[in-house]
Order: sequence, then structure tokens, then C-alpha cells
Amino acid sequence: MSDSVTISVNQITLEKMKRFYAESLVLNRGEYVLFQAKVDGLVITAFLSKKELSKVTFVGKDALREAQIWDENAVLNEKKEPLKEEWVCLDDQIGSDEVGVGDFVLPMIVCASFIRKKDIKMLKEFGVHDSKKLTDDQIREIGKGLAKKVFISKLTLSNEKYNEMIDKGENLNSLKAKMHNRALLNMFKQFPDTKNIFVDQFVGESKYYSYLNDKNEIQVDNIVFKTKGESSYPSVALSSVMARYSFLLEKDALEKKYGMEFPCGAGSKVDEFAKKFIEKFGLKEFDKICKKNFVNYKEAIAIKL
Repeated sequence: MSDSVTISVNQITLEKMKRFYAESLVLNRGEYVLFQAKVDGLVITAFLSKKELSKVTFVGKDALREAQIWDENAVLNEKKEPLKEEWVCLDDQIGSDEVGVGDFVLPMIVCASFIRKKDIKMLKEFGVHDSKKLTDDQIREIGKGLAKKVFISKLTLSNEKYNEMIDKGENLNSLKAKMHNRALLNMFKQFPDTKNIFVDQFVGESKYYSYLNDKNEIQVDNIVFKTKGESSYPSVALSSVMARYSFLLEKDALEKKYGMEFPCGAGSKVDEFAKKFIEKFGLKEFDKICKKNFVNYKEAIAIKL
């Protein structure tokens, strides 16, 4: 396991570091990553923060020596043995997960999947696990390979429709709950004998069901809610991967349509993108591709005004 060090720095030091590592910067689309640099086997990552101090990590060769350039009191992080993740249910099951919740200019997608016990071996051979631990290239490869081999239900909520629903009184969690229920229902209708149903938990069980207030929509019951459900249930892990794969395809389509690279997350890169997009296509078009209840939108409008 590589040496690692984490330090806290103020904004002045953070800007100095960014200039210092300017020639070694690499692309990192992490939602909270301000910048990342690679220097001789060492990876330096600075994280966005609205607090006075920001975190910077150093991982790899001579991590401590490099970190002490910026904080003489820096010490090595305590090494921990990695936890071996094992799926706890291998029977036939349905599970769901979502992506795009924190992305200002990209859509929200919920995916549900059904798998049989006999499918577990195939999922492991493809390398299915939490999509957050896989690179975009790996997701593309796995997703493409699995697309015609598994049973999934995918729901995509464009940001234009998202804004419309928010204006009608919905909130982020109510939209997620409704989308999860619909995706799970689509799977359950195909496989009605399924007794194991899992959701990657994003809100408490009682609150989840309180959001399902449409009398015309059948509710999927007897759900097991678990945070980081992809670590415990293969159906949630598969849904996580396929949701991310679909997300990347949506991103590709938007980039092709507008001829611009759409950044993930809601950080400074997204704010810069918003400014360029509005200058090129106007505010009316921008309203169609962004989540207007994000703080980023207020900042984009302020710049425009």
C-alpha cells in the first residue's frame, strides 16, 4: 500500500500549490476535486471546500517529504488493511441505484436490474462492483459488454424536465424515490416472484414511501434499504455500473449536440463551462441543460446580468 499524507491548507497556499504544480496537472473529473497533479510517481490531489481550509492529499513515492514542503508538521496517514467486500445475498434479486444527482449540467438516471443466482459468476468475470471505483473507460467497456446480457430498467430525467418538476413542488429526494419505484416496478412486473429487492439508500424508509403519493402508481414494497448497497448486493452493484454507463452515453450525446465538453459535478470547472455555454448559446438554451436550483445557477445568472 502506497504512503499517503493529508494536510489542510488555506486558500493562499492552495493557489500557490496550483501554480507550483501547473506543469504536472492532469485531468480529474471528480466532483470535489479542484486540481490533481502527478510528479514522479506521486499523486497530489486538492479538494474543493467552502470552509477556510481545504484538504490536499499526497499519495505515492516521497509523499511525506513533498507534503512537508507545504506543512512542516505533516505526518504519514495511518495505514489500514483494505476491507474485502463480499456480497451478502446471492439469490435471485432486484436492485436499483442512481447517478447524476450532484451534476449541474448532466441528467439524473436511475437504473434497476434483475439478476439470477447463476448470473453472479458472470458479473464477477466482468468486474462489476461499485461504479465509483471504476474509471470511465472501464465503465464503458463493462457496460457495453453487459448491455445485452442483463435485465435492466433505465429512467433518465433530463434537466429540463427536472426543473419543471421542481417548479411543481418536488424535491431531489422525492424525484429519486419516484424514479426508483418506477424502475423497480418495471423489473418486478417482469419477475413477479422475486423476493429480494434492494435499494441503495438515500433517505429513510418511511420518508421514501411518503414520497410515493401517486395513487395511480403501484408501490414496490418489502424493500431492503442499505447505504453503499453496491458493496452488499450484486443487483445494486450492477445497477450502479449500468446507470453510470448510461450517464456517460447521455454525456456523449450532449457533447455531440453542442460541440462542448460537459463537465461532471458542480465545481469551478462547471462554473467556467456555464459562462462559456451562455456566451455561445444564450441563457434560454442554458436553462434546458442545467439544474436551476443549484447554487451554480445563481452565480451563472449573476455573471450574465
